[in-house]
Amino acid sequence: MDSLDLQLMGLLRQDARASVAQLAHKLAVSRGTVSNRIRRLEDEGVIVGYTVLLRPDQQTNRIRAWMSIAVEGNQTRAVIANLLGEPGVAGLHDTNGRWDLLAELQAAHLGELADVLERVRLIKGIGATETSIHLQTYKRP
Repeated sequence: MDSLDLQLMGLLRQDARASVAQLAHKLAVSRGTVSNRIRRLEDEGVIVGYTVLLRPDQQTNRIRAWMSIAVEGNQTRAVIANLLGEPGVAGLHDTNGRWDLLAELQAAHLGELADVLERVRLIKGIGATETSIHLQTYKRP
């Protein structure tokens, strides 16, 4: 996994419906390169699916949680790449302090959240996690 793969996954997370031609233009590479990389990322299980994102206020029945993540050694890029491919991760943020990353998680029910937590905790390079379930928002941006 290199920086082009990470850029490609970032663009797909912003708009999974973007055409190969649009992605190739934004990345300044050929359409064949984009197609081959997408196929490889899917085959390797890095990209596990595509989804529709809804505004948070339209997802009132979804469980949201925040996972603080400590990365072992110098594995941050690999961990980020794996987290970007996890469908339960709605957002991923770099932080400072005790934790290295903050992942915003979403699930339809507690069983699904438990599955997401298990998959994330099994990612090579993650040393520790701490998860808090989002209960209520008092002020929206």
